[in-house]
Amino acid sequence: MANPDWFETDPALAWAFYGHRLNLYRQTVPHVGFQLLLKAAAQKPMGYFIFTSNVDGHFQKAGFASDRIVECHGSIHHLQCTQNCTSEIWDADGTEVALDETTFRATGTLPRCKYCAQLARPNILMFGDAIWQSQRSNEQHEKFDAWIRNLDSRLVIIEIGAGSAIPTVRYTSERMAALTRGTLIRVNPREPEVPAGHLSVPLNAAEGLQKIFRKN
Repeated sequence: MANPDWFETDPALAWAFYGHRLNLYRQTVPHVGFQLLLKAAAQKPMGYFIFTSNVDGHFQKAGFASDRIVECHGSIHHLQCTQNCTSEIWDADGTEVALDETTFRATGTLPRCKYCAQLARPNILMFGDAIWQSQRSNEQHEKFDAWIRNLDSRLVIIEIGAGSAIPTVRYTSERMAALTRGTLIRVNPREPEVPAGHLSVPLNAAEGLQKIFRKN
């Protein structure tokens, strides 16, 4: 379903998939690991930056500063036009998607572009996606790059649950560790392997973060 063609060929199915996810993400409470990570990161002299391929907005929901987050695949909480009538991206607050879970079809009026009234879609990078509006993510990358350039200490990278099938986060973690001569801590229950000299925590996110930050 992570293909923009569905918004052309079967928009009710496309919005059932993304509307269901949007509804779930709005209801979900970030687990305890988010608070442990935020508390530790906020105490560092140079602060922190989040680089995530998640589109759920849970870092913002957990209290991380929005100007210290890169969402490299976009966000389900932002929308764009399917017809590219504009390059504008807008907030999905107030957008509600009803669906019939027995047929997995969106019902009622589907989200519309606020500029031309054509079908809207989430501002998420999908497979084979030639029309994703990337400027929001690009601006986040620029802030991240500026933060990296201004670092005057070694970086500690805590990578959480990033798989190798879509290795964007893993590549970024390893590149940042090499660039800053930093240390990578990889928290991953299935693919915990790390380059030589770095640390592996073969646990899930919440368990791994509790292990890292537990008081002695």
